[in-house]
Amino acid sequence: MFQELSEQEELRREKLAELKKLGIDPYPAEEFKVNVTALDIKENYERDKLNYKDIKFAGRIMSVRDMGKAAFAVLQDSTERIQIYVRRDDICPNEDDKLLYDVVWKKLIDLGDIIGIEGYVFTTKTGETSIHVTTLKLLSKSLKPLPVVKTDADGNAFDEVTDPEFRYRQRYVDLIINPAVKKTFAQRTKIISSIRNFLNDNGALEVDTPVLQSIPGGAAARPFLTHHNALDMPLYLRIANELYLKRLIVGGFDWVYEFSRNFRNEGMDRTHNPEFTVLEFYVAYRDYFWMMDTTEKLLEKIAMDLHGTTELTVGDKTINFAPPFKRITIMDAIKENTGIDVSKMDEAGLRTVCKQLHIEIDESMGKAKLIDTLFGEKCEGNYIQPTFITDYPVEMSPLTKKHRTEEGLVERFELMINGKEIANAYSELNDPIDQRERFEEQVKLMERGDDEAMFIDYDFLRALEYGMPPTAGIGFGIDRLCMLLTNQPSIQDVLLFPQMRPERKVEEEEAEAHS
Repeated sequence: MFQELSEQEELRREKLAELKKLGIDPYPAEEFKVNVTALDIKENYERDKLNYKDIKFAGRIMSVRDMGKAAFAVLQDSTERIQIYVRRDDICPNEDDKLLYDVVWKKLIDLGDIIGIEGYVFTTKTGETSIHVTTLKLLSKSLKPLPVVKTDADGNAFDEVTDPEFRYRQRYVDLIINPAVKKTFAQRTKIISSIRNFLNDNGALEVDTPVLQSIPGGAAARPFLTHHNALDMPLYLRIANELYLKRLIVGGFDWVYEFSRNFRNEGMDRTHNPEFTVLEFYVAYRDYFWMMDTTEKLLEKIAMDLHGTTELTVGDKTINFAPPFKRITIMDAIKENTGIDVSKMDEAGLRTVCKQLHIEIDESMGKAKLIDTLFGEKCEGNYIQPTFITDYPVEMSPLTKKHRTEEGLVERFELMINGKEIANAYSELNDPIDQRERFEEQVKLMERGDDEAMFIDYDFLRALEYGMPPTAGIGFGIDRLCMLLTNQPSIQDVLLFPQMRPERKVEEEEAEAHS
């Protein structure tokens, strides 16, 4: 999308042309071998000064304080910010080169430019660890000015860029000017590594399953539809990987897992994005009680690996990830929060209760959807500490084994933390005849207009007919888990590039709002 250049952008392009006239390549091809980081210097210089006499460092210019024949500047690399000291007589020892310093450094170099320097580390009179520059080289000219974020003497930032429209759309700028954002995504990687280590250490096997699927199975959700030209057939972006992972259990693997990028063509808000990451794992010869115990151990480990404690601050709350977690059935949870016992109600009774509680429903909703909506509206947000909501009605769970003692229920739990679902788990249904009947009930819901009802996956039914051992399975919403563990209020804050409306549409809406 073409936009007119601002005055600053025009000026930077003029500087770019001047640099080229002086024979300075603003985007040199040869490598610049960095041998130290800003964080390394700050953490180790005072203890190990001899190792910092001959360094090569590169970073982005974040501020400059000109002092005539010398200047202080702040460079930022991938780890930290550090002050540098540039003196004309050092970087331009020959008299003929001094003009180059005055022209290039003082007139043609801008904030945001990336430079490489050689020199040595020292401590200024004010006690700040800095780099004394002996050689300086431009590595990349910045043609767009950075938003200016100022900090006080204690390092506290003000004039921060907080506009989400700018931050999420131009995440590359957000990462440059808001250092805490980079920390959030480093923590996300650490969370995933902690999970992977836990699973690998316990004998699980990481696998890959298809993203393009002929049947969008494994969840109740509206899929994205695409078309495969070579096969001339419609395909769906996966809404879940569950049915493929269970095929692998049929095939003889005992414990498989996958970090799955899933896609659901549904609404967007602070906890939903159409493209999201889920961890699913399936374990043969286990049940949902074992899975609850394992989930407690896993979350305790992640919290300790990330923060060194199980008590974490999330917004204005303190959440404790230490086992054991509270366990309550979904029917008891509804009764606990509404005072109404819905455990024996049919669809008509549930509709009456929803209307009494002023919950919006429609005719496409069957018993499962009504209970799910009732719990979501009146109960879910009240479970702040980790809580297993268990024993769902059979109508809500078409892939789950029937309860071993309670008629009409299944062996399923959802893990609620801070008022949101974080995980969903079952004792997996392995009876192929029962599974076929459940799928057929889903088709009836689809015919009533439920666009989230499941399709029948005949190949999965065929796999079950070969025999699947008793299995426990679980799916974790990784993005929501990262929100919790990094104390972020929105899913967009833990996604590097969240889905956004087209810029032109945003501009049109803003223009219309101001007209």
